Amino acid sequence: MSAQAGFSKRGWILFAVMAIVWGITYLFIKEAVQSITPPAVVAGRTLLGALVLLPFAIRSRALRAAWKHWPWVLAFGLVEMAGPFLLLSHAETQLPSGLTGLLVATVPLFAVIIALTRGDRTALAPVRLGGLLLGFAGVAIVVVGPGLFPSGPASAFAIGEIMLTALLYAIAPFIIAHKLADVPSIGTITLALFAIGIGYLPAAMLTQHELPTLRSGVSLLLLGVICTAVAFVAFFALIREVGPVRAPLFTYVNPVVAIVLGTIFLSEPITPGLLIGFPLILIGCWFAATGGRLRTRRESMPPVQIP
Repeated sequence: MSAQAGFSKRGWILFAVMAIVWGITYLFIKEAVQSITPPAVVAGRTLLGALVLLPFAIRSRALRAAWKHWPWVLAFGLVEMAGPFLLLSHAETQLPSGLTGLLVATVPLFAVIIALTRGDRTALAPVRLGGLLLGFAGVAIVVVGPGLFPSGPASAFAIGEIMLTALLYAIAPFIIAHKLADVPSIGTITLALFAIGIGYLPAAMLTQHELPTLRSGVSLLLLGVICTAVAFVAFFALIREVGPVRAPLFTYVNPVVAIVLGTIFLSEPITPGLLIGFPLILIGCWFAATGGRLRTRRESMPPVQIP
């Protein structure tokens, strides 16, 4: 594929998978934290995901290659899993799942800011800078919109957790693209998941004092298998297909899935602030990440190795 080509068929399939799979994540997290502590949710989903992927990683002999780059694999795990998974789980004890999904949609805005710090002059284009301002204006409207979430310091802190999550999610693809591009993705994912899961296990055991409900347990199982194991394999493939700047574009669709599911299954409200801020965030993210073009420059990366 040329540098100026649009998404390939494979790219669109991966895009759709990520849009749906990580869109339902917020519903599963919301259900899981009803009776499972945030550290236990992180430990559970990462260890489940690692166990699902382990046979494939062993069969492809990818763990040895990943271990040779363990500092960057661990860095990826800390930025993509350890921080965001805990922040999301704790934030959803205070915020609706739909709002969480919407605020995470600011990932492309942070990706553009990171590109700026890396010397990407295209990020200085007026259209892209205007998209940044519009996107963050949308966030401000959503945050101060009436009736969207319970007021108070706890909610404000939770919003800060989500914005930090978005920043970390924007950093992670650059680690993959520039430090782990030659490492088999299945090895990187499996090793990182095991490292983070084992790291959180003591905190999970110390904080989880009761048996989870069946609903929370099923949600955690789906979170680990679908939204962690399957999602990360597809995420790596998408990054290698379209590059680290365009890969997070699926987050435009995630909030639609999250808001619809939250409204249907959790009776979460659709407020004026959400209705006004939602389109501003999506439009701002689009212009910030693409400059308003349907075809954008991609970074060349080797093919993904998927079992």
